[in-house]
Amino acid sequence: MEDQSRNRARTKMSREGEPLHRSLIRDTTAYLSYILLVVALGPLQFGFHLAELNAPQNVITCEKKSINSAALHPELPQCIPMNTDQFAVVSSIYTLGGLLGALAAGPLCNKFGRLLTMRLTTIFFVIGPVFESAAPSISLLAFGRVLSGVASGSAVVVVPIYISEVAPPKEKGLFGALTQIMVNMGIVIAQVLGYFLSKDGLWRIILAVAGGIGLFQLLALSLVPESPKWLAENRNPQHARHILRKMRGQKADLDEEVKAWNIDSSREDIAEEESLLSAPAGSHPSQNPDAASETVGIFSAFMHPSYRPAIIAVVAVMVTQQLTGINSIVMYSVSLLSALLPTKAALLTVAISALNLVITTLCAPLSDKIGRKTCILLSIAGMGTSSILLAIGIGEGVKILAAIATLLFVASFAVGLGPVPFILANELVGPEAVGATQSWALAANWLATFIVSQFFPILNKAMGEKGRIYYVFAGLALVLGAFIAWWVPETKGKSGADEVWGKKEARQRVE
Repeated sequence: MEDQSRNRARTKMSREGEPLHRSLIRDTTAYLSYILLVVALGPLQFGFHLAELNAPQNVITCEKKSINSAALHPELPQCIPMNTDQFAVVSSIYTLGGLLGALAAGPLCNKFGRLLTMRLTTIFFVIGPVFESAAPSISLLAFGRVLSGVASGSAVVVVPIYISEVAPPKEKGLFGALTQIMVNMGIVIAQVLGYFLSKDGLWRIILAVAGGIGLFQLLALSLVPESPKWLAENRNPQHARHILRKMRGQKADLDEEVKAWNIDSSREDIAEEESLLSAPAGSHPSQNPDAASETVGIFSAFMHPSYRPAIIAVVAVMVTQQLTGINSIVMYSVSLLSALLPTKAALLTVAISALNLVITTLCAPLSDKIGRKTCILLSIAGMGTSSILLAIGIGEGVKILAAIATLLFVASFAVGLGPVPFILANELVGPEAVGATQSWALAANWLATFIVSQFFPILNKAMGEKGRIYYVFAGLALVLGAFIAWWVPETKGKSGADEVWGKKEARQRVE
């Protein structure tokens, strides 16, 4: 026993100085890679639907004068006449569906499991695009956007929780960034399709592609297991350990990770263990009624003094993510820059989306190195500065400054405000309140997204369409950045919520 303990200690010490890429290759099995890629299609769909109307806006609303060929189907109109305000409603109503999905997902994934919630979510990802791509009118297009929004809101709640629970402990920050990387991937796919298909009735193909992705994910989820951590907390520790073994590989040491579940797996008898081990990976064993009663609800979490500071922190970060203006670029960059760059706006939008994806991917390990809070503050500072430069570039008609400022704006977002917010809920509260906290965070995020998507085109038009609205975003970056610097704690390197908020040290001093 002593030899085993010494060997384990030596292995741990040798791995602490191990390069990140080597550690990542060792900890990521083919099975885990498959699981992560399948579940991350949910955030990809979120990004896709967020950007799908950007490039084809003028074609969909019948503003483009070069429409001259037949629609895809004789019974479907080639375009749907809308003014600016009506298009803003169709774009922003997606976020109201997202709000509903975000509020529902937390309680669902806590009570019925992460896997079932993801499967229900994916059904909406299939149905929503059917209505969108076949819509003959504004009302049906908006209805399809609502359904897609419900799915997206749910996905960006449950998928980060699931990824955090299945990711190797030493790379949680890196794997947590996968959510935002896939969001950006979805944006890139939508913008590229928009660049090539924003003509005639081909815009309907853009919307239909999302349904195809949803159908593929629904089928692929049949091979994805429930979160081991959720199973362990619901009186299935042996089945949880079995799934974790498949994810980590036969040679991995699971003791430390299993110990973190705070579950005594020895209390299960052998017969139950064997039945659990033989159960299919996606099955839902009997739920623990005690665990369900211990789960903290959305409103009780906010009223509890132990969880309220964390909820305020994640809400502040999520609101900042949107009110610094990122979706003014994602959703409206083509129309925003078309006056200044009439022939290059759509191409610049594709370049912006690709840059966002590359920078987010490259910066994914950054939060594990310099800290979550530091990344967020650097991101806010960069976006605030870029907003001022963008306002000057558009207002003064300096094309190169506007283009560079737009690229810097998106790159700054990718450093911190893009990937980090999705990690925080899991690190600021205990597992019993993660679902509730994530629901609060995403509800705030969707409300802020609605405000930007609904009122940006209206305010931009009211302020003369000279880029002055970006001075507003710069001011918001300053105010919100100051609040985050004061309120939000650093979570990097902390073993749990108690240590993050200093409660562990306080207890030790008392003892």
